[in-house]
This record gives sequence, structure tokens and C-alpha cells, in this order.
Amino acid sequence: MVSAADTRRTTSPEDTEALAAALAPSLAEGDLVSLVGPLGAGKTRFAAGLARGLGAGGRVRSPSFTLVNEYGGGRAMLFHIDLYRLDSPQARSLGLEEMRQRGIVVVEWGDRLPSSDRSDALELAFALEGESERTIVARGYGSRGRELVKCWRSIGAGKGA
Repeated sequence: MVSAADTRRTTSPEDTEALAAALAPSLAEGDLVSLVGPLGAGKTRFAAGLARGLGAGGRVRSPSFTLVNEYGGGRAMLFHIDLYRLDSPQARSLGLEEMRQRGIVVVEWGDRLPSSDRSDALELAFALEGESERTIVARGYGSRGRELVKCWRSIGAGKGA
């Protein structure tokens, strides 16, 4: 069951990035953050906020055509994956396990990952609530995912629900 503490609202792209940057210190190598939601919901802006919160260099862009972008220079490597153009069988060939061993993985369209790859992850579901307002609902899968939901709750205080 999702509680009010698991739901956050952002009112601008900058607010979405700030929420992600606040979550970033809670992430560790091996973590998987699955972002789901419609086009234009803020998934790429959230990934940019994670990169900023990790201290990673470079401008974060959607990896829609490259599939995977890597951002280093921070406290951990960030792998940013976009599965919009792939389905579950194709996603298996990306080397997700290797990326998780080397850093933190954030996946746009994470619902297209095979369920076995999402078994220990934080899922953030984005919904459009207006021109610039978004609702983001956190769900944790496996022990690490549930732990990250607790972190989400603690950083989200004051972000509305």
C-alpha cells in the first residue's frame, strides 16, 4: 500500500531536479532507480537532479537514441538508461548487472525492464497534474527498494503530498 508519505508533488522542472538531488546522497553503487510515466512527465529532469546530487559532471540528456549515458566525476558513476525504444527482451542485452556493479543505475521507462531486474529497486511513478505540476509516487521492491522508500520519505518532508 502506498502512503501519503510516498507521494510527492513538484511544481516546476527545477523542483523535480531538487527532489532528485536530495535523494542522491541515499543512493549507493548497485542501486537501481526505475522511472515510469508518460512522455514529458519529468523523468529526464529527475535523472539530471540525481547526477547533480552525486556531483557528476556533464549536461544530462535523454539517452533515447544512445540507450545509455554515463556520468562520472562524482561520488559514484551514474548510468542513465532510456528504454523507450526497447522491449523487455531487448533490455536484457544492455548489461544491467555490470552497470549496477560499477555504479548507480537510473532507468527511464523502467517498467520495460524484465521483472527480475526490478526485484530490488526503487520505482518512481510520475504523473502529469498540470502544465508544470507532477506527482511522483515511490514504491520499493526487495529489501534495498524498501530502504530507499524510507529515504524518499525522509527527504520529501515539506514537498507536499
